[in-house]
Amino acid sequence: MTQEATGRRGGLDERAVLLVAGLAELTVSTVSSAVGTVRGLLRRSDAAELAAEAEHELLARGRLVLDRYAAVPPAHLEILARRALTRRAADDV
Repeated sequence: MTQEATGRRGGLDERAVLLVAGLAELTVSTVSSAVGTVRGLLRRSDAAELAAEAEHELLARGRLVLDRYAAVPPAHLEILARRALTRRAADDV
C-alpha cells in the first residue's frame, strides 16, 4: 500500500470510531435525561392518573398505526368492477 492509501484508511477508521463514540455519548445523555424525567414523574401525587392517561394515549396511537399499516386496501380491479356494475345498473334504469 502507498502512504496515501494507508493514511486514508486510518482516517476512515478514526472517523468510524469518532462517530460511534459520539453516538454512544448522545445515547447516554438521552437515556439519563429520560431517567430524570421519569423520576420526576414518579414523585408526582397523580402518578397513577398520569400512567392511565399515558396508557390510553399509547393504545390510541397503536390503533392508528395498525389502521394505517395493517389494513389491506381494496383491490384496484375490485373497485373498477364495482364501478362498472354501478354504471350498468344506472344505465339499465
